[in-house]
Amino acid sequence: MSRIRTALAALFTMLTAPTLALAQQGFTRPIPQPQSATAEWWFFAASVSFVLALVAVHLLVRRR
Repeated sequence: MSRIRTALAALFTMLTAPTLALAQQGFTRPIPQPQSATAEWWFFAASVSFVLALVAVHLLVRRR
């Protein structure tokens, strides 16, 4: 039963793969969107908290 399913899957792939390749359009590059002021503020806050966490871990590990 497993061999039959594998053979059918391979046959289906061979029959549909060329049609899928023809159906797709050309690749268009995405245009990056600018960040908002709110997003920049949250990134700044996350960066500062990450640095503070690294300092806290450094102080904790240094004592041992």
